[in-house]
Amino acid sequence: MRVICIAIPLLSLAGCSSFTADPDRVTQVAPERLLAFQQPVANGGQIVVNRDIGMLGGGCYVAFSIDRKVAARIGVGEEAHFQVPAGARIVGIGLDEQDGSLCSKGRLHRELAVQLQSGSSQRFRIVSDSATGFGILPVAQ
Repeated sequence: MRVICIAIPLLSLAGCSSFTADPDRVTQVAPERLLAFQQPVANGGQIVVNRDIGMLGGGCYVAFSIDRKVAARIGVGEEAHFQVPAGARIVGIGLDEQDGSLCSKGRLHRELAVQLQSGSSQRFRIVSDSATGFGILPVAQ
């Protein structure tokens, strides 16, 4: 009985953490939610972002930004590709301010500084956890 009393709360917390979707379950962000950085850039690079699958914020889009400009509204299990100039870039996530529901209320602002080389590609994950909320992490290649 004690084991059950300990295991249930731990499992419920673990259930609120996100996980990477299987590659065959990942979908592309719908074109109408891709808002910037879609045109090829001479001597530029590519940024790829994938949002994990998880319960936290599951019914809401997350705004993904590059150099503090909203580039896409990303849903659970979705992936997007962006063409950007080489050099120092700032990638971040925030609330989807285009959504008038509760999803656009509250606070969410996370950013990472990245250095992108010409012809290179960098990948990022949007993760969620019941203890820390949303985050953006680089993916080792």
